[in-house]
Amino acid sequence: MASLLTDTLFEARGQAPAPSKDFYQLIVTKKEVIFRWWKISLRSEYREARPGELRESHEDFLDDPSLQIQIAIIFGADTLDHTFNMCRGKFDYLVRLPDQLLLRIISYLELEDIASLSQVSHRFATICNSDKLWEMIVQNVSGKVTREMRSLAQEVGWKQFFFTNKIQLQLQLRRRRERGSDSSESLSD
Repeated sequence: MASLLTDTLFEARGQAPAPSKDFYQLIVTKKEVIFRWWKISLRSEYREARPGELRESHEDFLDDPSLQIQIAIIFGADTLDHTFNMCRGKFDYLVRLPDQLLLRIISYLELEDIASLSQVSHRFATICNSDKLWEMIVQNVSGKVTREMRSLAQEVGWKQFFFTNKIQLQLQLRRRRERGSDSSESLSD
């Protein structure tokens, strides 16, 4: 599985906490942790400061509390934990999957599991609430989606369409048909 990993495992960019304007970059590769900084300051002592870079092996990073503190301050504790895991060889393959593949997998989950998964991260919340996912679920459940159903679903949203009971859907579809026939009659007058 590790052979599927690209050379760059993780990359993050960020600005130091206010009032600093300094810019930082963190890159974790298969072999090292790279920490870069650009001092952006009006203070005279930093005007001539050049960008800097620190490269450490994974083992050296795990033994460097000063770099760990810098990463925690700039990028947050979650990024530091993620970096620790990568340096220890614990990779999260799920976050590396493309959205299209995740959509396909999630579309076969039970509704309770989708609700739980949506609370895992911002990315999963976005995917679990996306119209693309709910369109796939509706197609999996119903088998056939007519043009009329598709039009209504695009109007109200696929998730809303899925959770609306059949009687309400039939009523909404009938109303749409009546509105369509009323407007075509008024055009012919």
